Amino acid sequence: MSVTAARGFEAAGVACGIKDDGRADLALVATADRRPVPAAGVFTVNLATAPPVVVTRAHLHATGGQAAAVVLNSANANAATGDPGRADAEETCALVADRLGCRGEEVLVCSTGLIGIPLPMAAIRAGVPAVTGALSAGGAADAARAILTTDTTAKEVAVSGAGFTVGGMAKGAAMLAPHMATMLAVLTTDAAASPAELDAALHAGVADSFNALSIDGCCSTNDTVLLLASGLAGPVGHAELTAAVVEACADLAGQMAADAEGATKVVRVVVTGAASPDDASRVARRIADSQLCKCSWYGADPYWGRVVSEAGSAGAAFDPERVSVAYGGVTVCAGGVAAPHDAAALTEVMARRNLEIAVDLGLGQGAGSILTNDLTHGYVDENMRTS
Repeated sequence: MSVTAARGFEAAGVACGIKDDGRADLALVATADRRPVPAAGVFTVNLATAPPVVVTRAHLHATGGQAAAVVLNSANANAATGDPGRADAEETCALVADRLGCRGEEVLVCSTGLIGIPLPMAAIRAGVPAVTGALSAGGAADAARAILTTDTTAKEVAVSGAGFTVGGMAKGAAMLAPHMATMLAVLTTDAAASPAELDAALHAGVADSFNALSIDGCCSTNDTVLLLASGLAGPVGHAELTAAVVEACADLAGQMAADAEGATKVVRVVVTGAASPDDASRVARRIADSQLCKCSWYGADPYWGRVVSEAGSAGAAFDPERVSVAYGGVTVCAGGVAAPHDAAALTEVMARRNLEIAVDLGLGQGAGSILTNDLTHGYVDENMRTS
């Protein structure tokens, strides 16, 4: 049941006409009793911030971190739409609030899709009665499908804790950098927690999942991850809640990497031996964002020279005579030069769907990793068009 796995939540997803092919494009997650509950959010760092992000931040601030519902649309990002876009986001919240019997500030709003195109409010106005009327504890799958854009599969998760649950849904298949993605995620829990506790747990969950994922090095205008807590399971330890949120975020991030636009490989770049953790993360992201490296992975070519070159240009401490590189446990570079290896074993590694590239800088104890993909013709085909 994903986003409704936690007690106290309902969801729905309907087609309101934003997508021209009849697929679902409007989703809603709400408390079962329509009352606001503690909530927290993490958002894009892109300064070209979309109006839904601006409105959701403002609503969380106005309510002191309380929300009764999250309304989400796909196929239109309502980004780069100026004051009219903000008015549309506010109206969307007000329409939902009127149907649910809560205040407009208690509704959060998310959008994803094409940038620079006004939100088709006629479709939203027609869709809100349908999506609010369809709310149910069994509506999670419909909601998860309604937020998809170029995704090929819905992304859902449920994590069981000691007497409580964290559930969630997400969408995202590209533009996953430097923090989060062209992604939306809504997480729910029945654990009792304050907005501050949810904020801490959510930031911990995002840190090594959505913030450690890069598909194409591009940063979206609409990134949003929200966490709501019904409290029906009663209080739980902060460490236990955080661990469940971390697990849920990691699972959803992995699903996004596996469904990235055009990808044939899911690649984890692991950097160790860095002078600091920041250096390790910097090197991992540099390699993950390299078009040269991505193309070599698509071609199943273990061209470690590209990896070393990117590591050396990442702005981190680097000694070319200390670096080593391994693909799937097969060391191909040691001390900055080619290393003898089993060619047949390496060929088998490079043919896998999941590939790990380990880089040891040989300078210290700093470590970091990032999840990414290869760069394929399919990615180019997807992103050379806007419709």
